[in-house]
Amino acid sequence: LTGAQDGSVRMFEWGHAQQITCFRSGGNSRVTRMRFNYQGNKFGIVDADGYISLYQTNWKCCPLTGTSPKPYLTWQCHNKTANDFVFISSSSLIATAGLSSDNRNICLWDTLVSPTNSLVHAFICHDSGATVLAYAPKHQLLVSGGRKGFTCIIDLRQKQQQQLLQSHDSPVKAIAVDPTEEYFVTGSAE
Repeated sequence: LTGAQDGSVRMFEWGHAQQITCFRSGGNSRVTRMRFNYQGNKFGIVDADGYISLYQTNWKCCPLTGTSPKPYLTWQCHNKTANDFVFISSSSLIATAGLSSDNRNICLWDTLVSPTNSLVHAFICHDSGATVLAYAPKHQLLVSGGRKGFTCIIDLRQKQQQQLLQSHDSPVKAIAVDPTEEYFVTGSAE
């Protein structure tokens, strides 16, 4: 699965010289992150306009009409930009990271209810925007990085921020959690 500056999202398969489908054509907002859910039957994309779109990977394309697969859910999760997201547990719960004018830059969403009522909780922990997310399922922790180099640890059970750490002097661009969830590593723009 590839996402581009022109907003296009294309799927390729090993052994095929060309794409097998185009989920989103060019001329859209820049794709900032794409992720598959744990089961691999869904994926999502977030873009520079603050939108998230969720797709099924088991789409059925009609070769006669050339029908492209459409997202089963699209909504604006941040009013300035969306930088990252993670599927939480069953993939009906999603956490997003981005920049919103009200500083709700980490948000938890329930995709099973209408988009107008889907915001479960919003966290204000990166005043200039959240850039990246990682999820630790065993401990139900969300680890986020921000533009000013801070890393935030959120307990999803209690819906509370646990810690805020100054990890870098530049934006946090990557977070990885080890399989035992004993450690996490952050990488920055510098």
